[in-house]
Amino acid sequence: MAEKPFTTLFVCGNYENFDQLYNYPIEEWNGGKIHKINDSVFHLMRGQVFKIDGKSFFTFGGASSHNIPDGILEMDDPRVLRWMFDREKMYRVNHVSWRKEELPSEEEMAEGIKKLEKNDNKIDYIITHSPCTSFLKQMDGNTGLYKPDVLSDYLEKIKNTVNYRHWYFGHMHVNEEFPSEKSTCLYENIMLLK
Repeated sequence: MAEKPFTTLFVCGNYENFDQLYNYPIEEWNGGKIHKINDSVFHLMRGQVFKIDGKSFFTFGGASSHNIPDGILEMDDPRVLRWMFDREKMYRVNHVSWRKEELPSEEEMAEGIKKLEKNDNKIDYIITHSPCTSFLKQMDGNTGLYKPDVLSDYLEKIKNTVNYRHWYFGHMHVNEEFPSEKSTCLYENIMLLK
């Protein structure tokens, strides 16, 4: 991707290799902190405000893994080998297919609030991986499959205090518009921001 004639920006999801991601150098870029993967690929860190082409962007990656009812196992747990090919088991392995950093730290959340307040709680675009709690509930259809968590509740607070033009999020593996909420869940679609 380094050879591409454009810059690729991303927020982290919940399946990232955070052990590796957090080893990239941290730099300031367009007003916020990034992990610089290479000269044209940047991880937009949590709780940052970026100014890009005259627009402001608040970024906050991460999300809860909801598909782990059988738990988080350590690599030396004998169940890992027993369950490896069992499609009925829904588990993750710590530091292999799951990392606690999928959810933010208190410091990251506090930094996000501080950066938003510094911008008078006005942002053109909010870019997150996780939906806020109210979006999560709408998308869940009251099945109870997706439970609110510290991140979705944090994002709900942001939704209720920040004046934003549009909010884009992913995580739910669907393309769905929420016009009354000025929000879009993206999965396969590509959107042009104006």
